[in-house]
Formats: sequence, C-alpha cells, structure tokens
Amino acid sequence: MSQDAIVMLREDHKEVKALFREFQKSTTTDARKGKIVEKVIELLTVHTYIENEVMYPRVRELLPELEGDVLESYEEHHVADVLVMELTAMSPGDERFEAKTTVLIENVTHHIDEEESDWFPKVRDGLSRTQLREIGEELAAAKERAPRRPEQPSALKKTIDAVIS
Repeated sequence: MSQDAIVMLREDHKEVKALFREFQKSTTTDARKGKIVEKVIELLTVHTYIENEVMYPRVRELLPELEGDVLESYEEHHVADVLVMELTAMSPGDERFEAKTTVLIENVTHHIDEEESDWFPKVRDGLSRTQLREIGEELAAAKERAPRRPEQPSALKKTIDAVIS
C-alpha cells in the first residue's frame, strides 16, 4: 500500500533534523561536520525537488485557497537552494562554513516547523486519504528520479531559476 504524502515528507524532515542536531553538538569534529553537510545537501536537494515538482503543484491545483502558503514555501526553498549551492563549494575549514550551515539549519528548521504545524494540517483537512496516497505515490516516483546533488542538471535548473527569479 502506498504511503500518505504528509507521512513521507515528515519522515524526510525527521532525518534532516537529526543531522542538524548532530552538526550542532559541541563534540562533533570538523571532518564529521563536513560529512553531515554533504548528507544534508543530498537530502535537501531530493526533498525540495519532490516538493517543488509534485507536492506544491498538486496542492495548488487541489486546494487553491492555500496558494499563499505554497508561494511562501517556494521562497523558503529558494533561500535553502542558494545556501546549499554555496555550501557545496565550501569545506569545514572555510571561515564561513559553520556560520553558513547554521543559517541553513535555522531557515530549514523554520520551514519544517511551519509546514508541520500549519500547512500539513490544512492539507490533511482539505484532501482525502486517497488523494494523499496518490500524491505519496507521485512523491515516491519523483524521489527515484530526483537529483542527489545541487549541480545535477535538474537541480541546477531549479537553483538557477531560484537565483534569477
């Protein structure tokens, strides 16, 4: 049986937030922080891709009253995309690596909190279980084809669009 779209997105959120917590521990070494950021970049690249390509367009279509929420989410992804692209060119030894990662963590955490406390309940109230499972199937398919790195063509196009929009 396919999974509910919101459940899938919450699982992604949990995984990213766990990495954020590990990054912020005072005992985490620079080398480990570099590996964590690499994994965060991969997860966020996939997650923003599937939300931008599937979840947001479907919600806009099915629940036009949530248009403002969707547009705000696109903008929050834009900020994350720019930070992710900048972080891909950095290493843990760079002066601004820790600061830039902290700003990414703050922005993404705000986005996650807003989605989970405000947006997801509105979507769950507005869509049927069947619709949420259908969108979940679409998300799963998009995840399979999603870019894993921001410099991959499908992710790069999204980032360039974000930067010049």
